[in-house]
Amino acid sequence: MQTGEDITALRKIIDFVRFGSAIVLLIHFYIQCHPLLLSWQLTHPLADRLFSNLSRDLPFFDTATGEKSIALLLLLITLAAAKGRKDENLKARPLVGFLLFGICAFYLSTLLLKMAPQDHLYIIYMAVTACGYLTILETGTKFSRLLHLKHKDDIFNTLNESFPQEETRLENKYSFNFAAQYRYRGQLRKSHISVISPFRALTVMGTPGSGKTFYVFREILQQAAAKGYTLFVFDYKYPDLTKIIFHHAKRNLDKYAHPLKFYVINFDDLSRSHRANPIQPQTFSDMTDAAESSRTLMLSLNRDWIKKTGDFWAESSITFFTALLWYLKKYDGGRFCTIPHAIELAQIDYKKLFKVLIEESEIQTLINVFISAWARGANEQLEGQIGSTKIALARLASPSIYWVLTGNDFTLDINNPTAPKIICAGSNPMRQQVYGPVLSLFVERMLKMINKPGQLHSALVLDEFASLTVNNIDQHIATARGRLCATCIGLQDLSQLRRDYGKEQADVIVNTCGNIISGQVLGDTAKLISDRIGKINQEKESTSISSSDTSVSKSTQLEVAIQPAKIANLSSGEFVGAVADTPQQKIAQKAFHCELLVDFDAVANEEKQYEDFPVIRNITEDEVMKNFNQVKYDIQDLINNEMKRIESENPTPEPPPTEEKKPVSL
Repeated sequence: MQTGEDITALRKIIDFVRFGSAIVLLIHFYIQCHPLLLSWQLTHPLADRLFSNLSRDLPFFDTATGEKSIALLLLLITLAAAKGRKDENLKARPLVGFLLFGICAFYLSTLLLKMAPQDHLYIIYMAVTACGYLTILETGTKFSRLLHLKHKDDIFNTLNESFPQEETRLENKYSFNFAAQYRYRGQLRKSHISVISPFRALTVMGTPGSGKTFYVFREILQQAAAKGYTLFVFDYKYPDLTKIIFHHAKRNLDKYAHPLKFYVINFDDLSRSHRANPIQPQTFSDMTDAAESSRTLMLSLNRDWIKKTGDFWAESSITFFTALLWYLKKYDGGRFCTIPHAIELAQIDYKKLFKVLIEESEIQTLINVFISAWARGANEQLEGQIGSTKIALARLASPSIYWVLTGNDFTLDINNPTAPKIICAGSNPMRQQVYGPVLSLFVERMLKMINKPGQLHSALVLDEFASLTVNNIDQHIATARGRLCATCIGLQDLSQLRRDYGKEQADVIVNTCGNIISGQVLGDTAKLISDRIGKINQEKESTSISSSDTSVSKSTQLEVAIQPAKIANLSSGEFVGAVADTPQQKIAQKAFHCELLVDFDAVANEEKQYEDFPVIRNITEDEVMKNFNQVKYDIQDLINNEMKRIESENPTPEPPPTEEKKPVSL
C-alpha cells in the first residue's frame, strides 16, 4: 500500500523525467534550426561546441529522428507512470485518433527540414513538432484517466453467466444427441447435449412455442428408430409425432432382429386405428392388477380424487369398479373382460348386480360394504357410492371407444424380443377429458408388461404428460432402468403437473428424472431449473467516483449460473438443463445453456416425404353401432343367464295354499 510520501516522491520523479524530455526537444530545435536561431542571435559558442560534441559522441543525437525519439521515449515513460483521476465519460477511440495525429505531426514534420532552408520553414517545423508533442502529452495523460469496466455494457450479465459446456459428442448405442451452439465469454462455440443415459429418464419442459416438439422430440424419435428402440408414443396432437416415427421406422426396419410391427390407436378415424384390449384377462395375474387398472381409470375420470387419497367416495368407486373388472376376468374365461363391458355392467340395477357379483367368492370382500349398506337400507349412501362410478364411466360410453377397446389386434408388450412393436396412441386436445383416461389405462397396463428382464430396449415418449394419469410412473422410472426402459416426459410447466397430480407427486416425478431439457418456463419451474444447474464463480465490479478520485474494486463470488428471469425469457430453440452420465462414460460439463441446431431446409424436405398412416380396415358406421349394441346385449344376456341360474339353484319356495272361507250367513 502506497503512503503519501511515496506518491509525492513518484510525482517528483515524473516531473523530473518530463522536464528532461522537454530539454531534449529544445536541444533538438537548437541543433536542427541553428540557422534560424543564429539569425536571431540566440546562439552561443559554448552551446554550439557542447551540442556538436553530443552529436558526434552519442549515435542517437546524430539525426533529427533519433533526437525526437529520445524526447518521445522520456515522455512516454512519464505517461506510463502517471495516474490521473478516472473519468467514466472518456472514450478510447477518440483518444487513439488524437494520439495517432500527434505522432504523425511529431515525426512527419521532419520532411520540412529536407526542403531549402528558409526561416519561415524552421518556424513552421518547430510549431508542428511542438503541436505533435503537446498532443501526445495531453492524449497520454487522458489515457491514464480512462475507466475500463469489463461489464459496463453487459447490462444482463451475459458474460458472467456463461460457462464452459460439453463440446465433445458422447455417444453409445442407446444415447440421444443434440448438436448445439453456445456463447462463452463473448465467443460463439459449438457444443453437444449428449443424453448418454436415457434409462435414467428425461424431462422436456417448455411453454407452447418453445420448440419441444420441433427441436427435441423430433430428434428423439428419429434417433430412437435408427437405434432399434421399441416405442410407445403418446401423440397428444395426433398425428404430429406419429408421422415422424412412422417415416423413420420404415427407413430403419433393418435395425430390428425380428419384423417390426407398427400400431396406431386413433379414436377419431377408426379406419386407421387398430383395436386393442388393455385389460386382456391373461394379463391380470391377481386382483391387484385389476385394482391398479381401476384406480388409474377412475382417477383419470375424476382428477380431483388424485389429491384425495383415502377419500370415502373415491375409494368406494375404485373398489366397486375393481370388483366389476375381476368378475369379468373370472366369468367364462374372461370372455367379456373389456372396459366397455365393465362400463355396461356398472349400469345394471344394483339389486340384480349384487346378486350376480356375490356368486364370485373372490370379490365378496370387495362388495361386502355395498351389500351391507343395501341390507341396512342405506339407499342414499349406496346410490352415492355407485352413482359416482356410473356418472364417471358414462363419459366413455362412446361407439368409437367401444370399437377400439373390444378388439385384440395387438398386445402391449412392445419390447418382446420376438415381436418388437411401435405403438402410437393418438389423442385430441378437444376431447382430452374422454380420451385421456382410456390412454392412461393403456400406459398403466403397458408399464406392467415391459418392466421385465430379458426384453429389448424400449422408450416411452409421453408428450403433454400432464394430460395422462399414470400414478406409478415414478416407480417405473426408478425400477425400469436396469430393464433398458427409457422414459421421456413432455411438460409445459411444473405448475401444470402439480395442478393435475398434486404438488408432492409432481415433485417426485420431476425429481426422479436424471436428465432435464427445458425451454422457456416461468415461476417456480424456472427457479427449479436454475437451482438444478447450480452456481459458478462470477466476477463482480464496483465503481466509486468522488470529486477527487475514482476507484474500481473487483471480486469473485459464487452466483447462480442462470437466473430464473433469464430462463423465463429464452427464445424458441434455446434450452437449458443438465444431463446424467454413467460410470463408463463420464461427462465433465453436465449443465448447458445453448441453442439447438436444426437444418430447417432438410426438415422441410423430410416433411414433404411424410405419408399418412394407411387404412387398416374399411369400417362403416353401422358396424361400429352394431358392436356398440352387441356389448350392451352381452351384458344383458350375462345378467339374465346368471339370474336364471341363481334362481334355479336357489328356488323360492311357494307359499302354502290358503283355505277359502265361506261367508257367514245371517
